Amino acid sequence: MRLRQSRPVLTVCGIAALSSLIACAPYSPTPGSGASAFSTEPAVVDVDETSSPSAEAEPEPETGTWQTKWGPLTETDRRLITGVRLASLWEMPMAQDAVQRASTSRVREISKEIAGQHHTLDEQVRDVAAKLKVKLPVTPTDEQQDWMNDISSKSGSAYDATYVKWLRLAHGKVFALIGTVRGSTQNTLVRRFSEQANAAVLNHQRLLESTGLTTPESFPTPSG
Repeated sequence: MRLRQSRPVLTVCGIAALSSLIACAPYSPTPGSGASAFSTEPAVVDVDETSSPSAEAEPEPETGTWQTKWGPLTETDRRLITGVRLASLWEMPMAQDAVQRASTSRVREISKEIAGQHHTLDEQVRDVAAKLKVKLPVTPTDEQQDWMNDISSKSGSAYDATYVKWLRLAHGKVFALIGTVRGSTQNTLVRRFSEQANAAVLNHQRLLESTGLTTPESFPTPSG
């Protein structure tokens, strides 16, 4: 009889003791149904290699000569590359404009040829610049912009004469630089490009001169 009466007492004491242990234990939240199990492995982080220090391109030297797989690249070599690019930046759009605005069929005809050949030449110079890591200009020079403005301000025969004058003058200047580079460069890629540029510029001079509109002021001032 005493044994039967002691069972409820033991049960109550056991529950009290268990409650005490639970109350003293540290709290650990149970993950929700959508949570993943905790891992001690380090998190994987996506890294943009183009922005990492090791992937940054070295700054391009602005002066002097540096070596390439095609031979040394001089400042004069780079001046030709940027000069041809500058020529295309203003001569190509002006030739395209002259196809529409020139007052004579001959000027419109030669302008179409010049525009198309400058498109090809610009593709060639961008390819060479990319291989040699030469930074190319993206806008004409102030002088070239002045020439463009002068041409655009004219109409009729004055437009034709001004257009031919400035393009012939510009071609004469870069033609001299091409000859200097072709005769002095040790870079085989630049040498080949100078020949491509020479063929294009020489042809453009002939086309412009075929209009009969070239005058003494259309030619560069002779050096001493």
